[in-house]
Amino acid sequence: MKSSSTVQRVWRLPRGERREHQAMCWSVGPQGELAVLLVRRSQLNRSRYVKGWPAWSPEVPFSGELVVVRGREERRTPLEDIRIRPRHLALLSDSRFLLAGGRAMRDGADGAWGPNAVVFSASGVPEAEFCVGDDIPVLVTDQRDRIWIVYGDEGIYGGHPESAGGLAGWNTKGDAVWLPKRRLPDFPLQGCTGATEGDRVWLAWYPAGRTYLTRITPSGDDVTSFPSPVPSPDGLAVRDDRAVLTVRHHNRRSVDVVRARLAGDGWTVTSRHRLRVPGRVVLYCGQGRDGFLWFRCGDTWLRIEA
Repeated sequence: MKSSSTVQRVWRLPRGERREHQAMCWSVGPQGELAVLLVRRSQLNRSRYVKGWPAWSPEVPFSGELVVVRGREERRTPLEDIRIRPRHLALLSDSRFLLAGGRAMRDGADGAWGPNAVVFSASGVPEAEFCVGDDIPVLVTDQRDRIWIVYGDEGIYGGHPESAGGLAGWNTKGDAVWLPKRRLPDFPLQGCTGATEGDRVWLAWYPAGRTYLTRITPSGDDVTSFPSPVPSPDGLAVRDDRAVLTVRHHNRRSVDVVRARLAGDGWTVTSRHRLRVPGRVVLYCGQGRDGFLWFRCGDTWLRIEA
């Protein structure tokens, strides 16, 4: 892949680390910094039924290293005694960060939902733990440290009260601060991807038959959903009336890049092309921040401008 004015290679896990370390969950912070959790392969088990990095799962408790990349600067924070199996990583203010598991479990004694998210200090010390719902394919944080989630069908129909709405916003104390309350055009079934645009958040999800892009304002009062210009996108970034979306070719070294423009009540596709990338593309491959789509292919991260 050649870099251009719209597609840039941001970071790649150094070759010398790939033999002993696996790059696990990742995220982009509100200031445009890339964060990646590294874990030694000796602490991981691998599923034969899943492709790419999501196939790896740590034995808890485990240790790891948080790598944060901003421009040419790289900061590494060692982490010890992590007691959840994280599927998602999100950056917060004051260099804090969040690790969250993809599933939540009920306590056998009283049926309460156990914690599946932990807030860490800048030095890697746990500060709080709580439950943010069950079955989480999409998680993104905004400039106010709110945690925005789209749930999957097993969470929506699995009995967790906040997951039942399909979408939810949380604070870092574990309180649900936003719920859809019948403001969506259909009942969600699965989340696709998420993005932030300034103070606004965009969440992509689908019911049966079509995909929607839902825009939520900072107050949470203005909720607008548009039919997506492509079904089930893996990545989304929005800037004003322009968007870039990606659709992966699963476990292959290519992705469809679709550009669209918002006019009136809908998005219209303006261009579409296939992009050859330097690594295989699997689940959890895209996240949008302020007009840039960050995209993972293997152990390489790219940035695509809307």
